[in-house]
Amino acid sequence: MSRLTFHSEPLSVNYMIDLRRLRVLRAVAHYGTVTAAARALHFTPSAASQQIRQLGRELGVDLLEPHGRRVRLTPAARTLLAHADAIEARWEQAETELRAQHDEPAGPLRVCGFPVAVSTLLAPLAATLRDRHPRLTVRILETEPRAGFDLLFEREADLAIVEAAPTTPPPNDARFDQRPLLDDPFDLVVPDTHPLARRRRVDLAEAADAEWIVPLPGSTCHAHTLAACGAAGFAPAVAHHALAWDAIATLVAHRLGVALVPRLAHLPPHLPVVRVPCVGNPSRKLLTCTRRGGHGNPAVAAALEELRRIAPTVV
Repeated sequence: MSRLTFHSEPLSVNYMIDLRRLRVLRAVAHYGTVTAAARALHFTPSAASQQIRQLGRELGVDLLEPHGRRVRLTPAARTLLAHADAIEARWEQAETELRAQHDEPAGPLRVCGFPVAVSTLLAPLAATLRDRHPRLTVRILETEPRAGFDLLFEREADLAIVEAAPTTPPPNDARFDQRPLLDDPFDLVVPDTHPLARRRRVDLAEAADAEWIVPLPGSTCHAHTLAACGAAGFAPAVAHHALAWDAIATLVAHRLGVALVPRLAHLPPHLPVVRVPCVGNPSRKLLTCTRRGGHGNPAVAAALEELRRIAPTVV
């Protein structure tokens, strides 16, 4: 059982704090509700709430307060979270320093990313590390961009490739170490018979009157499409929504609309479509992300070095 002891002078009172309860508190802050945190930790909501209340009793403060029909973290809980995140980062750093005593990266390395990142970055990364470091075992997990942060937080992944977005943790989030990897430009994809297909570069405003095929609402690329069109001075007339890039390209091939597609996305070569670069280079930013203090882990460091080598070759 992990416990942290605080000594208070001159009262000489010892507070024994169960670090597992801090984990529950951090999960509530990360997932936004007690119910979501409990689900991630495989607790019942009442058990998760009880863990936090017990932690508050140990510290002599309230960590939960009523908020409508739910509860929310108090200012005292927010203060405690800063220390809890620092403790987690120091523990990650301690593990990293212990592993760094071995010269050769070894053991399991769990990496995750969204589908395009898996095919263009993580697959060649795993192949190279397999050949270069035979004692290192790389495990790849395909996931959605936001889920990469959850897997890192839950210690189910060591390294994630994520996409910067307004809905993801900010760069200064104390729990994560996010570093730029590459900018992935968006191209306008049109049927090969479209007038814009013969252009070397196109201003998106020239496609303002077209029907558009757009990624599903709620996805980061849906937001990127709306933002790029908005910057060009129009709102796209959305005719169809699709999830996979090859599905979007197939709809374009059938002359059902035009679309913005990131350059890293592979499109079926047999489709009669053309990619046209855009004026202003609208793009999405891909980042590497580890837990704070974890980038020095020898296996993670080897992976980050290889990703920095691969990144310029794929765009």
